[in-house]
Amino acid sequence: MQNEALIQELSEYVKRHMLLAEQWKQLPAVTLNARATPTSWSMLECLEHLNLYGDFYLPELQKRLDKAPAVNQRTFKSGILGNYFAMSMLPKAKLNRMKTFASKDPSGSQLNASAIDRFIGQQITLLKMLELSKSIDLNRTKTSISISSWLKLKIGDTLRFVIYHNERHMQQAQRACSPTQ
Repeated sequence: MQNEALIQELSEYVKRHMLLAEQWKQLPAVTLNARATPTSWSMLECLEHLNLYGDFYLPELQKRLDKAPAVNQRTFKSGILGNYFAMSMLPKAKLNRMKTFASKDPSGSQLNASAIDRFIGQQITLLKMLELSKSIDLNRTKTSISISSWLKLKIGDTLRFVIYHNERHMQQAQRACSPTQ
């Protein structure tokens, strides 16, 4: 895949996520905290889950981007494991449920609209990182992942994983406020 096309695709996801979050800021607290089922997450819990992951991935990505040499690499080839992780995050018609780590589980948190502002701030940071990614080799620069410090993924795969994970939970958040969809 061409680097430019990948970064463009990922940027479009991030911009759409920001737009949705901005719209959600207008919703009443009762809607933001509503759950489609007793065991599902509310809109705010979905966003807080993404914020918790962002707390790990954004500093990790920034650290790697700051150290990456500038190169004119035009193509990105996903790694086997990186592609598996990224593609497993994309929403599907029959979504495979995944258990989240306790440290990333927002269930029962006292949340308000500030979780939305925090999410939007993280997305602004992510857009800046995508812009910086245009000038590095997305294949050679590696990042740690949240489940293991010794396992490293290509930064292109990590960006895909984070943004596809965001997409998965943005769709879940939409269903939380309109469970009939």
